[in-house]
Amino acid sequence: MQPSTRPIGVMLVDDHQTMLWGLSRLIDGESPRMQVVGTARNCEEALEQVDHVIPDVIVLDLDLGGKCALDILPGLLSNAVSRVLILTGERQQKNLDLAVLGGARGVLRKDASAEQVLLAIERMHKGELCVDHDTMSRVFTEFVDSKRAHRLDPEAEKQAALTCKERKIIHAVVEGSGASNKSLAERLFITEHTLRNHLTSIYQKLEVSNRLELYVYAVKHQLNKAAA
Repeated sequence: MQPSTRPIGVMLVDDHQTMLWGLSRLIDGESPRMQVVGTARNCEEALEQVDHVIPDVIVLDLDLGGKCALDILPGLLSNAVSRVLILTGERQQKNLDLAVLGGARGVLRKDASAEQVLLAIERMHKGELCVDHDTMSRVFTEFVDSKRAHRLDPEAEKQAALTCKERKIIHAVVEGSGASNKSLAERLFITEHTLRNHLTSIYQKLEVSNRLELYVYAVKHQLNKAAA
């Protein structure tokens, strides 16, 4: 006897009642392969529904009553089960790319056929991506460029070289800006000699010359808050 297969639970999010009705009829017509487990017409309803029904696939329109649904993507995907299929009339390619970058697994235009919608839901439930090659190419380029930009940030590279101990010393320098090295060393439970060695290392890494320049640098880049 074959074990029963649970239908794919689909949640529909669209601000047009006619669209919701049509999609509901389409998907429920595929029972027992898939079924509608919830519907929503705005961002607030969508976030409330997803926590209750935990759908396998969310079919999401990007324009919900004048609000962009990109903002609720993190909330819709927070349960680690649901996958989002964008089904939209949106023509701004940048928004579609941002949806994929935000975690959507598929993108279809509203002029897609019923067969394309059903196939996309099924493929995404299996873990596949339903995104055209051009979009994937742009998204990949955007992702790589953003990573490269972060790596090439000279200040980020300098700060990444700091050890946890050095960050604690920077915090102490900022908090006790007028304190002597002896006082700082006592506060940090190290010797003055050890403090001077640490400061020399910090100066080299951050390319500053003395405690005053270190203080200015740390406050500007909020290193004291990061170490607090």
